[in-house]
Amino acid sequence: MNVGDFDYELPEDQIAKYPPLERGSTRLLVLDSHTGAVEHAKYADLDAFLKAGDLLVLNNTRVVRARLFASKKTGGRLELMLLEKHQDEQSLVLYRGKLKQDDAIIAHDQELRVEEIVDQGIARISVCGGGSLRDLFEHFGGVPIPPYLKREAEEIDRERYQTVFAEHPGSVAAPTASLNMTPELFEKMSRRGVDVVTLALHVGLGTFLPIRVDTFEEHVMHREFYSIPSQTVDKIRKVKASGGRVVAVGTTVTRALEHAGERIMSDSGNEDCEPITGEADIFIYPGYTFQIIDVLLTNFHAPRSTVLMLTAALAGSDTLLNAYKEALETGYNFLSYGDSMLII
Repeated sequence: MNVGDFDYELPEDQIAKYPPLERGSTRLLVLDSHTGAVEHAKYADLDAFLKAGDLLVLNNTRVVRARLFASKKTGGRLELMLLEKHQDEQSLVLYRGKLKQDDAIIAHDQELRVEEIVDQGIARISVCGGGSLRDLFEHFGGVPIPPYLKREAEEIDRERYQTVFAEHPGSVAAPTASLNMTPELFEKMSRRGVDVVTLALHVGLGTFLPIRVDTFEEHVMHREFYSIPSQTVDKIRKVKASGGRVVAVGTTVTRALEHAGERIMSDSGNEDCEPITGEADIFIYPGYTFQIIDVLLTNFHAPRSTVLMLTAALAGSDTLLNAYKEALETGYNFLSYGDSMLII
């Protein structure tokens, strides 16, 4: 297989431009990866497809306000996009315009300094006189909605491009598979005997990018920082040992768990209760053998995207693309604010 096998025609009118009027009211396509059978359901009824003993894993990262307009002292206007958090302070920005080291920038009467040019179009900047760059963005910045929505962020995005359980700031894109999770759905899963745990993976802009090369081997995967609490690790070990299922809510959870798979399942205990951390640069595509996850809840993804290839690795390429064909024919909405798929 090659990258071109994951190209398909996505009509513009089937890209959800806005979130549903009510959180959790989207559709859910349930796919049996063994038989290829498809069932049409509702996201709010996800619990009906889970069972007692399942472990649901969520990404509790928080999306920061990452778009900010600034100007150079010479008068040139700049658009800055704060990049995702890693282990250090969130200080890297993607910029449009011309910058060089030690340039001064003004944003909302606050002077910023270019500490270094890290790469083409990427700079490390700081707030003159101290203070947090992320706080400046959080106060004055805009919601970093995906570019394929082809609109400016609006008031509704402040609430709805964020999960109801978001906790750890650092992402510049939402873990979209869980945007439709609601307290009511959590209550239903609890009554069914489904346990819920969290991890944090800070989602970067690379999640939007299509692959520009022809073969998997040529693609260089972006890196995203994650932290998996010891309680989550312990529960995953117990569920795997008892024959239960680990249900990943989203490709971000999948990448974190599979990148840390050997450490999660190692026999050595975690007596100091430290989280497992790392930089997930794992590229999962058909042929990959999953170590941790058994079931995946995910959105419908863009053509030629790494997340589309990840879902194909779990469902099987032909099975997944057939399900996508049925979803398109039956009017499902695609991408971040769209409907979802449960791969069992």
